[in-house]
Amino acid sequence: MRRNDARSRGHAGFWAFVAHRVSGIVLALFLPVHFFVLSQALSRPAALDGFLEWTRQPAVKAAETLLVLALALHFAGGVRLLLVEFVGWRADWQKTAIALVAAAALGCALLFALSA
Repeated sequence: MRRNDARSRGHAGFWAFVAHRVSGIVLALFLPVHFFVLSQALSRPAALDGFLEWTRQPAVKAAETLLVLALALHFAGGVRLLLVEFVGWRADWQKTAIALVAAAALGCALLFALSA
């Protein structure tokens, strides 16, 4: 491992990159399940009702909250990347922006959890 590689892992931009990639994977794994449930609504309404009853469990509510957090993180990370690429965002602002984005994503997940 080169010396620069070890130092970059402590940078906020690296962790924003990791959060963006992990949230993208989580969302990609969720999509087939989501499409399956939507197909149940069209083909078998009784099965959908059973599934919706299952989603009222506390563990499922917690998983939904984590999914909203992943969606908010992925969205914010994508906006950050667009700003870096197309606006030429300066590096000294990125730590503050990453902290604000993380706080906004946590706020979205908290609002979802409180309304669910």
